[in-house]
Amino acid sequence: MLELRPTCEHCNAALPPDSADAMICSFECTFCRDCAIGVLGNVCPNCGGGFAPRPVRPRIDRRNGNFLGRHPAGTRVVHRPVDLDAHRVLAAAVGAIPPETR
Repeated sequence: MLELRPTCEHCNAALPPDSADAMICSFECTFCRDCAIGVLGNVCPNCGGGFAPRPVRPRIDRRNGNFLGRHPAGTRVVHRPVDLDAHRVLAAAVGAIPPETR
C-alpha cells in the first residue's frame, strides 16, 4: 500500500493525501509536480526512473473499508534536498531515454 508521504523530498512543500501535485517514482520517492518536472526533468534523483501522478486515496469509505480513515496517509517526512550538480550528471545520462525503458 502506498505510504502517501506528506511532503516533497526536495523543497519540503506539503503534499496532503488528496494533492493532485504529488508525483512518485516506482520506489515511492515523492516530489511536488514543480520539482519532479520543472527541477528534476522527470528523472528521479534516487533511482533514475520517471515520475507518475500519485493516486489519491478516498476520504470516504465507499467500498470494503478502503479509505483514509482505515488506511491513513504516512506522517514520516523525507526531506533530502537534491544535489543539483550530481542530478545534472544523472539527467544527462538517462534523461533522453523514455522512463518506461530506463
